[in-house]
Amino acid sequence: MDGAHGRIVITLEAYRRAHNISKNKIVQGANVQRTQLQNYCNNKVARVDLDVLARICNFLDCELSDIMRYEKD
Repeated sequence: MDGAHGRIVITLEAYRRAHNISKNKIVQGANVQRTQLQNYCNNKVARVDLDVLARICNFLDCELSDIMRYEKD
């Protein structure tokens, strides 16, 4: 296969801005490292950590689909 299977896009930054939530609040509330959060916000995560995503969703009181989406090629 040539890799034409689509991709996962992390939309956490857009969600954060739309809901006016600071990165510092997420870092503290979800107990994640700032660098880690920055990578998620910039969609620069090669391997997602499901525990981190669960903590972020729990803190934001959102669904996973609110901060990630699948895009077909």
